[in-house]
Amino acid sequence: MRLIKRLLLILLLSVLGAAAWLAWFAGKPLALRASPLDFDIAPGLSLHAAARQMFSAGMGFSPWQFTLLARLVGKSGEIKAGSYEVAQGVTPWRLLGKLTRGDVTQAEVVFVEGKTFNQLRAVLDANPDVRHDTAGLSDAEILARIGAVEKYPEGLFFPDTYLFAKNSSDLDILKRAYHAMQRHLGTEWQRRSPGLPFATPYQALIMASIVEKETGSPADRAAVAAVFVNRLRLGMPLQTDPTVIYGAGAKLQGGLLKRNLQIDTPYNTYTRNGLPPTPIAMPGLASLQAALHPPASPMLYFVARGDGSSQFSRTLEEHNRAVAKYLKGK
Repeated sequence: MRLIKRLLLILLLSVLGAAAWLAWFAGKPLALRASPLDFDIAPGLSLHAAARQMFSAGMGFSPWQFTLLARLVGKSGEIKAGSYEVAQGVTPWRLLGKLTRGDVTQAEVVFVEGKTFNQLRAVLDANPDVRHDTAGLSDAEILARIGAVEKYPEGLFFPDTYLFAKNSSDLDILKRAYHAMQRHLGTEWQRRSPGLPFATPYQALIMASIVEKETGSPADRAAVAAVFVNRLRLGMPLQTDPTVIYGAGAKLQGGLLKRNLQIDTPYNTYTRNGLPPTPIAMPGLASLQAALHPPASPMLYFVARGDGSSQFSRTLEEHNRAVAKYLKGK
């Protein structure tokens, strides 16, 4: 009987000791190599491997201590992968809560309206917080990886600010931007004005990209869209410089000259009627809305005033007078 009592006493003291250690360790601020301290938990790591990774990053505990804490409180299988940041004063208990909530450190990347897909890729490539899984992939391979059905990437990605956990794949970010464009384009297509000269949402996307590049002042965006829609309806060439510039690409040196307008490419809207074969840039939501909800307007021409705004005209005669006034200074 005495032996049993002694064993029970030892067991009780052991439990109390473990509880005391747990409370002491869990509530004691950790020593950090730096503050703030950034570290990553890779997907698929075991609890002990994750603890070793944090220790290697500069977390002031032995891996077995943090592993034991997580197991004693039943959280050993709840730690989430991602990038994290902690500051001086963090305790193992608060750290464990952060890891089980998945309270990851977020970074951001900005896709700007009017930029091309090549420029978008350069932005992603330059971002140090992105995992560059697209390195070495062709545009077609990228589209296949994100599940896009289109053949060309231009204009397919919605310009916005995208927040992501550090070390996220650039493919994941592109996939989000692609689906965002599909969602916005689909919504505006369903709400489109009647009688538009677009057979498919993709044609509307092409038009929106032209409107994006041709709009110097946001106040003129709807009027610019109306001019191009009117021209399509009448079978007139769009005659828009940004498509010519896009089609010429690196061959265009020293700016757009009059002779460049005579070089026929699928994107030369001076030599060919209708829309170019693809978008020429990323249109924002305002340009999508302008392309699919253009106001009723008799205007067929416009010219830049030089202050970012445009002068709109109904007839070629009016347009020529506006060109003489704003471009030739007559």
